[in-house]
Amino acid sequence: MKLIKLIFFLSLFFHTISLADVNIEFENWKKNFKKIALKNNISEATFDLVMSNTKYLPNVIKYDRYQPEFYEDTKTYISKRTSDKKVKIGKQLYIDNLSLINSVENEFNIEKELLLSLMGIETNFGTYVGKMDILSSLATLSFDKRRSEFFTKELLILLNLIEKKKINYKTLYGSWAGAFGYFQFMPSTMKNYATDYDKNGSINLKSNPDAYASASNYLKKIGWKSNGPCFYRIDLNNEIPKKYLNISAKKLHDKKQLKFFRKYIQNNSIIPNNYDDLEVAIITPDKDIIPDAETLNPAYVVFNNYEIILQWNRSLRFALAVCTLKDKFKNEL
Repeated sequence: MKLIKLIFFLSLFFHTISLADVNIEFENWKKNFKKIALKNNISEATFDLVMSNTKYLPNVIKYDRYQPEFYEDTKTYISKRTSDKKVKIGKQLYIDNLSLINSVENEFNIEKELLLSLMGIETNFGTYVGKMDILSSLATLSFDKRRSEFFTKELLILLNLIEKKKINYKTLYGSWAGAFGYFQFMPSTMKNYATDYDKNGSINLKSNPDAYASASNYLKKIGWKSNGPCFYRIDLNNEIPKKYLNISAKKLHDKKQLKFFRKYIQNNSIIPNNYDDLEVAIITPDKDIIPDAETLNPAYVVFNNYEIILQWNRSLRFALAVCTLKDKFKNEL
């Protein structure tokens, strides 16, 4: 027992030292990052105001290394995010905001079912938008080596938005990854697609009008086609060459017209013939995370709209869940 206690206290001691060292390194990183920020048109006053209290957040690194997309199989991931309870809540949200949501749908030509699906999966319809200090989260991830370049750019964009008074830094609480609002916009998405739909002089992504319109504007600009196909779950035969099987969301490869793949799809009668000339890809999303996963199961044929959702979030399972929930709403609204 004494040995166990000694090991525990030693591990705690070294962890404390290690964290102290990291905090020193982080403060040094902030000094260097300030130089970069000033060169990118961020005033010293703004930097000192919003960055002086930023902290290194160890939990952010833990969350980054342990995302559901990295360990949940496709069936589990989708079922957790597309439950009948979620459909019921989304349906009530639509009823409560019917005029606004219909108005946004008509203006941007983005289906209300897709908006509800994204909002439901991203933040449980606005009930969980995150409580992390976004500035500290982005600073931590910029300081970290895994995706430093990406998060440094996002942090600079956010500082620029604060500099131009387009967003109030005191409201910046959201996800561990630095996403904000009902639809979890990253700073670059805020900059390029957020809109002041209610014309009150400011953009608030935690208010329904601005959030719905901004999400719709984003989807429209990146190419979502209203009422277009997203995916079909398929049964593949063993003759399909492995090179056509996508297991990564970074970039779908070896795309062909649907009619090319029909000879490999055992249940191809479920897919309308008028889609034959559309370019598609085949994905087998479990193969990259489940060690003993079947090579050909589950498998999906995915269309352009699916790739649009990948631009929103680079996760094969996320995009499948969004389109699945969207279809469930289509049967209810």
